[in-house]
Amino acid sequence: MGANMARRLCDTGYTVRAVYDVDAAKSGALEKELGCEAVTTPAHVAERCTTILTVITDDAAMRLIFAPQQVDSLLSHADGRLFINCATLSPQIHAEVETLVEQHGGKSLEACMASSISQARNGTLYLMCGGKPDTFEAAKPLLESLSVSLRYIGKTGEAAKVKALVNMVMNINTAGLAEGLGLGAALGLDLTMLRDVFGQTGAASRVLDTDGEDMQHRAHDCYFSAAHAAKDTGIAVALGQSVGLPLPLARTTLEQYQRLIASGKGELDKSAIAEITFRNRMNES
Repeated sequence: MGANMARRLCDTGYTVRAVYDVDAAKSGALEKELGCEAVTTPAHVAERCTTILTVITDDAAMRLIFAPQQVDSLLSHADGRLFINCATLSPQIHAEVETLVEQHGGKSLEACMASSISQARNGTLYLMCGGKPDTFEAAKPLLESLSVSLRYIGKTGEAAKVKALVNMVMNINTAGLAEGLGLGAALGLDLTMLRDVFGQTGAASRVLDTDGEDMQHRAHDCYFSAAHAAKDTGIAVALGQSVGLPLPLARTTLEQYQRLIASGKGELDKSAIAEITFRNRMNES
């Protein structure tokens, strides 16, 4: 996602000065492609750039790159910088980062993405933003170049809540579709026909369009990993706990994805949940 966002920014006239990835080969490839500098620490990105976009795996990784006691963290050069944080994280971590960044003289905005790799490349992301209104306005021109729809949700953490719910519902739908197709296969139904019927009835969904054929043909090239589906559903389950809602469907979906991860398939696309619901697939793998 981050690499394709960098490519898109270059296409629209922005100068990408520096990139960092924990996998140096990835940032090195971008250095050659975009003519930017592949740096060795997050601090070097903040040193060379006035606006820094982060796409981070989880809360722990976010705390690491914004660690106040680490000389190689982004906070080492936060003064006067704008940080736009695009990953799906807990609302709490976005609030923590905003406080830390402001203490170090910078500004922070959450810009949660409800799209995939191709949308990042084409500048057609759906972005949900949370933070102070003036920070959103400052980031708006850049974010508009990355998105087809840009929505300000409210204060810091609010966009993260909405994104958690988006992914919770998406992942529940994915698990439900996998069960429907798995049962159809066990009943001897033609799955191409079944997908077409689903698409014309109340079983239709965006997930059917993006994942249905992949589930049928076991094509699980990763656009949104099973590991990320589990992580994001877990955020929603934790939010439910915080307000006393049990969310049984989300919990079951989380358990299914955790089972898939335990089988060694966590880096496959979320459509790989069908490997659990189709009879004998796990035994064949």
